[in-house]
Amino acid sequence: MKKLFLASAIAVSAFSPSVMAADEVNVYSYRQPFLVEPMLKEFTKETGIKVNVKFAKEGLAEKLKQEGEYSPADVVLTVDISRLAELTKMDVVQPVDSKIINTNIPSQYRDKEGEWFGVTTRARAVYSSKDRIGKLPASFDYLDLAKPEFKGKICTRSGKHPYNVSLVSAMIAHYGEAETKTWLEGVKSNLARKPQGSDRAQVQAIKEGLCDVSLGNSYYLGKMLNDKDQKAWADAVYINFPGQEAKGTHVNISGMAMAKYAPNKDNAVKLMEFLSGDVAQGMYAQDNFESPVKSGVKRSDLVASWGDYKADTLSLDEIAAHHAAAIKLLDEVKFDL
Repeated sequence: MKKLFLASAIAVSAFSPSVMAADEVNVYSYRQPFLVEPMLKEFTKETGIKVNVKFAKEGLAEKLKQEGEYSPADVVLTVDISRLAELTKMDVVQPVDSKIINTNIPSQYRDKEGEWFGVTTRARAVYSSKDRIGKLPASFDYLDLAKPEFKGKICTRSGKHPYNVSLVSAMIAHYGEAETKTWLEGVKSNLARKPQGSDRAQVQAIKEGLCDVSLGNSYYLGKMLNDKDQKAWADAVYINFPGQEAKGTHVNISGMAMAKYAPNKDNAVKLMEFLSGDVAQGMYAQDNFESPVKSGVKRSDLVASWGDYKADTLSLDEIAAHHAAAIKLLDEVKFDL
């Protein structure tokens, strides 16, 4: 487990009772450092409360369970509804009743029991090659990825990555397990290569001619366009929002929850309220190219330039409920093999 955690520039190397003072708050984060550190630094600047962070790619729920009442964690930041569902299922978080948070975050993006809250939204988009495919029609839907016309043209990261698991979960909610399994088999047969890499790596593969379309979160396009080494990848694709004439585009969240045994509970609430407020929400929008959940906070000009789209209204609770079934289907079709 030790290898999973990397201390950020603003984090201490380890948590201990000596660092759990009244002016500090401890965070466990699945989100990458560059995505959250600007907001955490701003929180410290405004409140004087120091933020200690441990970052991980996996294993946080298990770590919290193992640590139990001795855990130093106050707040958990996640990248996906499935991660939030895992935290609640393993009983390692606690409800938060904050009028500020409940006012800032719409009910559709928070747990009815108050055990987790969405902080930003992102669309599970489909990228297409400008040269070989062009902009996909408005009628394009996720179901189309299983059609013969995309034979050998699709790239994606692991089917069992949380982003894809949530999409498959949504498909199950809409179409049932049998039809979703048939769809997964079709998508698998259309893959240009074995699932691998990140969402950005799929766009790179399109630029290099290895495939023509890929699945990827919308905010990555903004990140690539603002990275001198990756801009050429982004310039080679169109971003498409599937389901505009059907169920709508699948939307997921990044989120937050309070650890069950938070030793700095008051500071944890303050941090969570800050992340739901105008300043942090604006930073998420402008710096990360994510869509804020708080009403009235504008998307960045770049994100707005991609156009408006109809989002799938399926509840996040329902998506999370099909997580286990989605994993089962991905195993059954041997999607990653």
